[in-house]
Amino acid sequence: MKDKEARVKYIRALERFLGSCISALKNENFDYALFVKRVEKSLKTLQKVEPIHLDSTYTNGLQNYANLVAQSILSEDSDPQEIHRKLLKEANLLEKEKYRGSYKKEKHKAQGFNDGY
Repeated sequence: MKDKEARVKYIRALERFLGSCISALKNENFDYALFVKRVEKSLKTLQKVEPIHLDSTYTNGLQNYANLVAQSILSEDSDPQEIHRKLLKEANLLEKEKYRGSYKKEKHKAQGFNDGY
């Protein structure tokens, strides 16, 4: 049971980190300096949790995103606009991966197109 608790704790910490980054990135008045401060604070809380080996594509994506954000913040030679665009794109792809399994049910399946075959 301890493994499951540690796993859930780590995944929740990664999701909180992602949520914090997304809310900062999607803000209309994006300020790079404020974003860096927010990410540093979130990274400190993420580092308090013990990392666990994760198997699913979504959770691996969460880990990779956290590493990408940390690397982007540390490399100061990049353009803030470029970093913003890249991180926002990756965050959107990660959210898309999270909700990949859900779909919208067809309302009128029985009245669908019939081509006669």
